Amino acid sequence: MSDREYRGKEEEKEYEKAEEKDSGGWGYEKWRRDPLSGIVWAGILIWAGVALLLSNMGLLSLRIGDNRVEPWSIVLMGAAVILLLEIVVRLIVPAYRRPVGGTLVFAAILFGVGLGDILGWSLVGPLVLIALGLSVLLRGFSGRR
Repeated sequence: MSDREYRGKEEEKEYEKAEEKDSGGWGYEKWRRDPLSGIVWAGILIWAGVALLLSNMGLLSLRIGDNRVEPWSIVLMGAAVILLLEIVVRLIVPAYRRPVGGTLVFAAILFGVGLGDILGWSLVGPLVLIALGLSVLLRGFSGRR
């Protein structure tokens, strides 16, 4: 092996080490190797596609009272449920632990928007606020900062 090839490989290793250090700070490698987020977003896209396809084929026509449930409401509520499942997995499995507060708020918003179209905002709006308040209260009692 020539001296020039050796320096090339050595420089490449140094470059990779420097890139790992500079590419996101503390814990970057752990976050990058987390497959759960990719699985969750793939699940949300698949759920949306299936729900919209079934609606377009006429196989998904739900009614609650006099209101017809729109397919986007089903998509949003399903996405919220998938996000809630992600939160449960993150809380149970130590390898996938990371903060879930933002995901919980996002899931509550998606679920609220989906329910708001079905039940009306006069009922759902206050329920979403109560749920978010309970979330903040429970986080305060958990003692984690």
